[in-house]
Formats: sequence, C-alpha cells, structure tokens
Amino acid sequence: MATQSSRKQRAGPTRQQKKDSAASLARFVLIVAILAWTFRSFVAAPFSIPSGSMLPTLYIGDYLVVSKWPYGFSRYSFPFGVPAFSGRILAGAPKRGDVVVFRHPTENSDLIKRVIGLPGDTVEVRSGNVILNGRAVPRAPLSPIGIPISGNSPCRAVPPAKAAVAVLSGNRPFCVYRAYLETLPGGPSYTVLDQVDNGIADDFTRTIVPAGRVFLMGDNRDDSLDSRFDRYAGGVGMVPMENLIGRASFTFWSTDGGASYFMPWTWFTSLRGSRLGNTYTGKAE
Repeated sequence: MATQSSRKQRAGPTRQQKKDSAASLARFVLIVAILAWTFRSFVAAPFSIPSGSMLPTLYIGDYLVVSKWPYGFSRYSFPFGVPAFSGRILAGAPKRGDVVVFRHPTENSDLIKRVIGLPGDTVEVRSGNVILNGRAVPRAPLSPIGIPISGNSPCRAVPPAKAAVAVLSGNRPFCVYRAYLETLPGGPSYTVLDQVDNGIADDFTRTIVPAGRVFLMGDNRDDSLDSRFDRYAGGVGMVPMENLIGRASFTFWSTDGGASYFMPWTWFTSLRGSRLGNTYTGKAE
C-alpha cells in the first residue's frame, strides 16, 4: 500500500514550488540582462562594418570590439540612449589616429571614421594631402593594394576612376587601389586609398576645429562622407565629442558575405581568418 508521502511525490511539485521556480528563473534572466547592459554600456560593444569608407583598414563584413571607457560616457554610450542626459561623464579626449565609432549628428545611425584633427587644430586638405597645423602630414606611396572581391565586397570605384580587377593568387579576383602610408604627428600610421586625382573632397579650406569637436576622415579618401562635408551635403561636419561612442579596438570576426544563418557550416567557410585580431594602425595586410 502506498504511503501518504509517496503519493505526494508522485503528485509532482506543489503550486508554491512552481512559483518559487518561476521567480528564480525571472531573477536569473534579470541578472543576466543587467550584466549584459552594464558590459555593453561601460566596457565594450560589437560593431559591424557596413560600407567601404574605411578600406583598406576595415572591410565590409568585419566585426569589431568597440571599447567604451577611453572617452568617457554620454547618452550615446547606452543602448537606446537611456538614460538620456547632456555632455559626458568621466570624459577623455581621443588621440589623432584613433578609429572611433560615433553617432551621426543628425541621423539615428552609428558610423566609424578616423580622428585627424582635435579641438584647436587647423585642418586643410590640398590636392588630397592633409595639412595639419600648417604642416603636411607625411604620405608615402605604397604598392597598389588588392581587396578580395566577395559577396559583400564588390569592386567599387569612384567616378571617374574605373574598377581595376586583377587575379593575384589562387585564381581569386582582387580589386586594386592606389595606396599611401599616412603618418600623423606623434607616430600613428595607417594606409589610405586615393582613387581619384582632383576629387571633390581633395581640397578642403583651412579650418580650425572648434572646442568640443573632432575632425574625422575615412581611410578610403574618395569614398567617405566625413568631416570634409557639411551635414546638408550628406557628411558629418565637425563631430561633437558627446557623439563619440567608443574606440575601435580589434576585429573579432570577419565574413566575406557568403554565410547563411540557416547553414551554420557556412559561418566558417566564409570566415576571413587572417583579419581576426587586426588593429587599426600600420600598413594594411
């Protein structure tokens, strides 16, 4: 004959036990959400590259770790802009050459460019050469750079330049660009592309960077709507420090556009493994 205790065991968990279990699950989910929000807001967040304005430093399909703490925190540091406030907390200034993610001054989108001018600097662009505080930024010619053509990286040329395609290795096509190594005061070096002579952005009038703002440029100089363009012309103008979200640190994933969410094995066949761990100064690979 079954005892009373054995009948209770077969009856399953009590209503109180179910409530306790649901409450424990809710606490766990809440704790995980708070930790994720805290990490993403104050430590680091991912960012993916949607365009070729930072070629050859960053490819379309690169996924980056963006460090949040170097410049302090503003409302743009937090998911959905909450909490909303003006200014920055624990503010820190970027350095020339930093690659930064920032909120577009007039649109609800995040962009990525390189810091060229800091508050008080005079910036000019003359025939494609950057003049910083009255001195030309050294720009040394490099051998032409080949960018692999893939599903997310077509061979894009800025008119009147024409796409130059070459098969460099393994019968794989590459888009070939004219390249230079640019070195800012203090030593940061990086590769820039120059597709067009006398392009629309190859000349920029000498301007002083206002207090609380930075002058940003893309490394793909003829294919970047950056601080050389006013906002009404589609650019970003001088970007307020408040709009800085963080400093790009390194690439943790890179895909050539051939992956499908529904075919997990393609996540690895489309992986550009040589780009993992890349930082953003020095000659391009």
